[in-house]
Amino acid sequence: MEKRWRRLPGSRTEPAGLERKVLARLPMITLVGTAACVSISLLARLFWWGDTSVETGRALQMVDIWVLAAVILHWTVVFTVAIGAFIVFVMKGPAYVADRYELPDEDAPR
Repeated sequence: MEKRWRRLPGSRTEPAGLERKVLARLPMITLVGTAACVSISLLARLFWWGDTSVETGRALQMVDIWVLAAVILHWTVVFTVAIGAFIVFVMKGPAYVADRYELPDEDAPR
């Protein structure tokens, strides 16, 4: 038994809007944002180049922790925006008829 998708009669597809532009730009936003976050850690290492004290090691570890937190936050925000744009993209498409579910025609529960 083959199931086919049937469009709902009278449904229409809305024109593409901002969601396609957002989805197209998200990979570059992800890369640029990640590089910006990681560059802070690299700049901290460049600033403290050659310093081998314990305080410098602790400061670099703290910078790395904050950079990792910023990268994870950035990826989470990008992923959330991608989900929202994808939902808008799907909702602008045509409507489809779902499978029927026959309800019992009874006045009282069994």
